Amino acid sequence: MEAHCIQVEVARSWRDLYELIWRPETFSHWASGLAKSGLRPVDADWWWAAGPEGPIRIRFSPHNEFGVMDHWVDPGQGAEIYVPMRVIANGPGALVEFTLFRQPGMTKEKFQSDADWVARDLQALRVLAEGE
Repeated sequence: MEAHCIQVEVARSWRDLYELIWRPETFSHWASGLAKSGLRPVDADWWWAAGPEGPIRIRFSPHNEFGVMDHWVDPGQGAEIYVPMRVIANGPGALVEFTLFRQPGMTKEKFQSDADWVARDLQALRVLAEGE
C-alpha cells in the first residue's frame, strides 16, 4: 500500500512524552480523527470511539520501553486498519512519527485529506505536550 509518514518534533524528552500520551484515554485530547468524543473500553483489548464516519473499535499496543504506540482500527466494515506510531528520541526532545497507509479503494484526495488531518492532530499533540 502507498504510505505517508507524518511527523512532528516535540520539545520534551521522548520518555516523558510517551508516558504522557500512551494511554488510550489520552488520545481524545489530541487525536480528533480517532476519538473526538473520547474512548470507552469495550473489553480488555478493545476501545470504542465515535469516528468521523461512524462508530469504530480500536486496540492499542501495550505499554513498552520502545515508544511504540501502534493501534488497529476496526471501522466495522472490512478489514481492520493498522496504524504504526512511534515516539522517538531526538536529542533532548522527541519525534512522533505516524504512518498512514492508503487503504484499498481510497482516492488520492481522501488519502491527502486524511494525511492533512493527521498532521493537524500531531500539532495538537505537540501543543499539549509542550504545554502551550
